[in-house]
Amino acid sequence: MKKLVLTGAAGRLGSYLREPLSKMCETLVSTDLADDIGTLYPGETYVKGDLASLDDMMQVLEGAEMVVHFGAIADEAPFEELLGPNFVGAYNIWEAAYRHKLRRVVYASSIHAVGMHAKNDFIGTDAPHRPDTFYGLAKCFAEDLGSMYWDKRGLESVHMRILSCAQVNNARALGSWLSYDDLIQLVKRSIETPVTGFSVVYGVSNNDRVPVDNARASFLGYRPQDNAEQFAEKVLADEPQMDPQDPGHMCHGGPFASVELGNSGVASMNIVDDKKTT
Repeated sequence: MKKLVLTGAAGRLGSYLREPLSKMCETLVSTDLADDIGTLYPGETYVKGDLASLDDMMQVLEGAEMVVHFGAIADEAPFEELLGPNFVGAYNIWEAAYRHKLRRVVYASSIHAVGMHAKNDFIGTDAPHRPDTFYGLAKCFAEDLGSMYWDKRGLESVHMRILSCAQVNNARALGSWLSYDDLIQLVKRSIETPVTGFSVVYGVSNNDRVPVDNARASFLGYRPQDNAEQFAEKVLADEPQMDPQDPGHMCHGGPFASVELGNSGVASMNIVDDKKTT
């Protein structure tokens, strides 16, 4: 590819994607709201841009073949705070991609689009939307947006419902973990697969306790290599007894399934900020 765009490049997951994506194209344009993102990789440029501005996204996506869209507020918040970056931002990405005739949007969706389903249900990618938060609702919106732009305008998209891509330090993550290496593999397969149409896949590693059925993602050639079971003994020894009546323990959304709408779901998750530095 000549040009590839990565949104959310200043974020934790974006930090792990920048280098491998820079090797897949002549020019990687990374974008976010930060003033800069540090040392750039060969072939990478950085453009500060606001997802809520269609003009900004039109500028960033011009001449690109695909966009890997990871930019958003990555937590539950009041609807009014999410409206610009998460809802309008998704529309701006798809609309700019359509106007510039991009081939595909590779989107960081989330398990929170279906977060109120019970983990014991072992849902597939065809499970109906059951968002657990306004954040999850934004993911539902983007998935439906991608479906509509494929049906009406022929713009392909792959929606990666990421379960939890962070260090394994709780019992839920023994099933939901997506390692950084498997994240990179999934994004690369979503870019390289010749035809995707509109597709929904789960972003999860090869965990013994995986709570979702990802069989429909096999056409991408995604074969996760990592398994959270290596952390199980320590995690379970430190974990207090779980409450089977608590949606945060029983539903796919974890803490997001139990918080009040508009309140942070990340606050209680003890996520380690291990952002990659160049």
